[in-house]
Amino acid sequence: MSVSRIPARISTRAALAGGIALSSVVLLSGTAFAHVSVQPQGEAAKGGYATVNIKVPNERDNASTVKLEVNFPLDHPLASVMPQPVPGWKAEVTKSKLDKPLELHGKKINEAVSKVTWTADGAGIAPGFFQTFPLSLGQLPEDVDQLVLKSIQTYSNKEVVRWIEEQKEGAEEPQNPAPVLKLSAASDDHHGGGATAPSATATASAGEKAGHDGKAGDHEEKAAAASSSSSSSSDTTARILGVIGILVGVAGVAFGVLAGRRRSA
Repeated sequence: MSVSRIPARISTRAALAGGIALSSVVLLSGTAFAHVSVQPQGEAAKGGYATVNIKVPNERDNASTVKLEVNFPLDHPLASVMPQPVPGWKAEVTKSKLDKPLELHGKKINEAVSKVTWTADGAGIAPGFFQTFPLSLGQLPEDVDQLVLKSIQTYSNKEVVRWIEEQKEGAEEPQNPAPVLKLSAASDDHHGGGATAPSATATASAGEKAGHDGKAGDHEEKAAAASSSSSSSSDTTARILGVIGILVGVAGVAFGVLAGRRRSA
């Protein structure tokens, strides 16, 4: 083997590996983002309220998405479903009567939102693009771990894709899976805030302690400064280790190439 062939072979292998890696990324990204999905903004806790985005990608290269229909389960009804205005789209909220009235804030509700439909006023979602449709939901049920929001996507060429297949445990993902909103454990604040304000007693107690001990503020400032210094030191150390790792890797590659040349010689 001549020395001149080594770089070419190395380059070929590197290009092949890079091509495989790139193809994998493209395929995986296409699989991950090809479906209509629902994504909460922050937390979607049981018994609380949440803002979610319905994400709609355009999977066609010769048609635009011009309509989206999202259905809500009436066996776990939501009393409030409010769409946020989206430029270029008209939203329509459909309500249905409930077999069993829903109690919310001491009031009985006989109907709940069963469907929200968005219709494009203009060109819709063009090929190669996606659109999000924000919704405010509440009160989320407390007796389930998720909500299945079966959706129907319509294209400008009249094609209809039904995202209504439910995922079965242990089975592969269906071809047209329905969007699923995962619900987290109930929080103390049912309006979406997980943190609670300190009680008046705790605040008064802290005030009295500060009044009797004028050094309390100094201790807090010193603790904060120490914490900031520790964080800065850790960050600097991580950066130095990262640079060292890169240099070691480059040196290893160079050593491998030189060793190969020596063996060929």
